[in-house]
Amino acid sequence: MKDKHQYVAADSELLKAIYKRVGQELVLDKNAFRWIIAIKFLVYFSIVLLTYLALYKISHPIGFVACYVAHGFILLLFAFNFSHDFSHNTIFKSKRLNHICFVIIYALVGAHAEAWKQRHVNSHHYAPNVENYDSDLKITKLIRVVPGSRHHWFHQYQHLYAPFLYTSYSLFWIFIKDFVILFCDDDTCAVKKKFGYFLSFGLQKLSYIGLLLVLPLLFTTQQWYVVLLGFLLMHLTQSLFLLFTFFMTHHVEETQYPRANEQGYINASWLMNQVKSSNDMHPFSKTANFIFGGFNNHIAHHLFPHYHHTFYPKISIILYEMLIEKGIKPNCTSYWGGIKSHLNHLKKMGAEG
Repeated sequence: MKDKHQYVAADSELLKAIYKRVGQELVLDKNAFRWIIAIKFLVYFSIVLLTYLALYKISHPIGFVACYVAHGFILLLFAFNFSHDFSHNTIFKSKRLNHICFVIIYALVGAHAEAWKQRHVNSHHYAPNVENYDSDLKITKLIRVVPGSRHHWFHQYQHLYAPFLYTSYSLFWIFIKDFVILFCDDDTCAVKKKFGYFLSFGLQKLSYIGLLLVLPLLFTTQQWYVVLLGFLLMHLTQSLFLLFTFFMTHHVEETQYPRANEQGYINASWLMNQVKSSNDMHPFSKTANFIFGGFNNHIAHHLFPHYHHTFYPKISIILYEMLIEKGIKPNCTSYWGGIKSHLNHLKKMGAEG
């Protein structure tokens, strides 16, 4: 659905040309794809499992806490590399099988799968960085990223306190945000919430708490306060990495924020909305792609969400060539450069008003 975006003939033709060229030049070897997915799953799942089982074997408190942190970090990368693609139905032909696998992996990181998927696919992907369309813009009032949004005096310091605030995000998401979304009834939560929806929510939350907190408290050799410290430090580091990675995909100095008028029409074409509101990090690197699961190829992902992320580096080569030919410069940073640019963006947004 692209009817609320401005129609620009040149952009429409360019989008058709991009789709056509990618379709012609991208070779999809199904057997090779299956092997890549299988090997990648084996690598990530093995490390996730080993770091988890190690919690029950390590006797030294410092080693135990370090293992907790390592488990949380690799678990997040596991979700990056599989749950996101499952949500877009790019791994299996069966949408149901994709969804079941998506829910299982998302439950491992503690977040409510169905709520995130509904907001991500139907809201964020339609109009990224557009207020009243992109649900990802509904963040805490302590952080201001959208030009023209309400400004508070404390925003002038947000580039200083943001990294500390970010460390609490995954705990907030798992234990507060998901529950708020579960019981809200506004347009952003427009989804049929029958008994199965609530049952799935409860099972996901109980599974996470049981695996990551209750079982370690009961069966590891550590004191309860060491387990809680490990759990909290896991979330601290996990949250910092998660939010910096998420934020730099759309909120750096060069990304744009199209606006919608009173009738809801957006002052940008769908193509330019996706391209100019997104930011890439090492888009041609297979190593970065393997680590981040395609989040580093964010422009390619927004234009080709129906393709698996392993194809994004090749797609990005075609995409960048065609965009640059038309005088369109894609937003692109390094990972560390993206963190710096995000903080610079926060500083700029804090100085406005």
